[in-house]
Amino acid sequence: MSEITARTPWKDYVGEVPMHLDYFDGSMFEAVAKIADQYPNNIAFDFMGKSTTYREMVKEIERCAKALKTIGVREGDKVTIAMPNCPQAIYMFYAVNLVGGIANMIHPLSAEKEIEFYLNESESVTAITLDQFYHKFEHIRQNTKVVNIIIASVKDALSRPIRAGYMLTEGRKIKKIPVDAPVIRWRDFLKLSNACFYNYNVERHGSDPAVILYSGGTTGTTKGIVLTNRNFNALGQQVIAANPMFRPGDRMLAAMPLFHGFGLGVCIHTMLSQGGRCILIPRFTAKSYAKQIVKYRCNFIAGVPTLYEALLRLPSMEGADLSCLKGVFSGGDSLSVELKKKFDKFLYDHHATIQVREGYGTTETVTACCLTPPHMFKEGSIGLPFPDTYIKIVEPGTDRELPYGEEGEILLAGPTVMKEYMNHPEETAQTLRRHADGLTWVYTGDLGTMDDQGFIYFKGRAKRMIISSGYNVYPGQIENILDAHDYVQMSCVIGVPDSYKMQKVKAFVKLSPDVEPNAKTKAELMDYCRKNIAKYAMPYDIEFRDDMPKTLVGKVAYRVLEEEELARIKAEEDAKAAEAAEESAGKAKK
Repeated sequence: MSEITARTPWKDYVGEVPMHLDYFDGSMFEAVAKIADQYPNNIAFDFMGKSTTYREMVKEIERCAKALKTIGVREGDKVTIAMPNCPQAIYMFYAVNLVGGIANMIHPLSAEKEIEFYLNESESVTAITLDQFYHKFEHIRQNTKVVNIIIASVKDALSRPIRAGYMLTEGRKIKKIPVDAPVIRWRDFLKLSNACFYNYNVERHGSDPAVILYSGGTTGTTKGIVLTNRNFNALGQQVIAANPMFRPGDRMLAAMPLFHGFGLGVCIHTMLSQGGRCILIPRFTAKSYAKQIVKYRCNFIAGVPTLYEALLRLPSMEGADLSCLKGVFSGGDSLSVELKKKFDKFLYDHHATIQVREGYGTTETVTACCLTPPHMFKEGSIGLPFPDTYIKIVEPGTDRELPYGEEGEILLAGPTVMKEYMNHPEETAQTLRRHADGLTWVYTGDLGTMDDQGFIYFKGRAKRMIISSGYNVYPGQIENILDAHDYVQMSCVIGVPDSYKMQKVKAFVKLSPDVEPNAKTKAELMDYCRKNIAKYAMPYDIEFRDDMPKTLVGKVAYRVLEEEELARIKAEEDAKAAEAAEESAGKAKK
């Protein structure tokens, strides 16, 4: 192995966090099983009032593994898991790993055509979903190579009293699956484990592929990211090392979805491979999130900035005691300085002795690979790299490392770097590049800087850059300025096509409660922008919205706003063209 010569200016500022770790080289299941041997009676997870111990969890995982083997799942086979955060999803995820398969994680609310794409892209032979999503699979099944569809139900994971209530409420809304439907129902699936008389435990190593997550990559087109056992196990060890206050039994609110790197990698696998306790939330709302924090006295919570914005406004959080919190993490999008200040004050007012810690990462590295250290904070920074993780800033389009303080593309290296993009060798080669410093780097396409102490500053996604009159405009910067105004609860900035400027800047704003969306408010905000934003980056218009469109993981869906604006412009152009044609026809008649 080549000697690593990459710069590590952060080495003197990591505090208690070690620079290097010894990583477990087995499978994800083995990592969890080791913890189960240590703490068999500890609670592994809670789901809708029902607790499951580590011993019980491992027993169910092994039953699922035997059943998978019985229906023909073999080493290297892809199994699609389209599930919310529920016990069956946990069991199946680790069971697939135990039999040597690869878990293809997708959102259960995906459109039918999206599901069809995911199944075919991964060449999945088996899929599991909930009864309420079966119709999506039924309609596209004949267009895929899927042999087995396993149908679970939330009711199967509930205690008897709660199950009765569920069936009278949510359960009544679920369309019944025909008796002769070509599916394997969960209870029947588990019974198949009794027919497994041969070895179901396939020996797997750290370098073996284990999970497929989906991301747009650097080009913005959907691709499967192939991640290994080592990627996930290393992340678990890194997260705990970066949080020396963690103790086995600590509770993590697992609301981030399983198809998301943070939800799966941090909220689930990190906790279960290190002895933590997951509080599973199957359907996310800000109210349910807040309720579970208080009910279970959670020690760690994680979310995107929009979540923390919502928690600030919830009446149910008034008077809540949050002294139990050891870590509050923000990621997925840039956390504005103003929002951080607001939420830090919120934590203080609710008896917490910590502040929000911002992180950064990409799905190509599972999720987070950088986090604000617990002992040292710098305004605007996303923190320092995890142990054995390297970050450098290069001139965009090159591998030339930039001096401290200069803005460029963020590159990442370390034990969580993906194996490849599935079926996309060209983009894999573009994204993963080995340098002379002995490391293979992920070219993120994101922009940032690094100071001389190794603190990283995220400046924006390169894909969101607006070019106006030849100037680079970064939406995140303008959004931070708008969000700092008392009138503004949330903002989103996009580029709108312009024949003269190439693009012009437009802002969408969700106003704070009790602020009227009228001409006077807009005029005041525009005047504020003129004072705080360069002329070339100045929004030409501010549109008020009752709410912002969100992505499946809770980020503001700026692409939806872009598409809406393009459709509006086209409709206006079509109307003008029709009007001009009508006028021309009228003149011709004369």
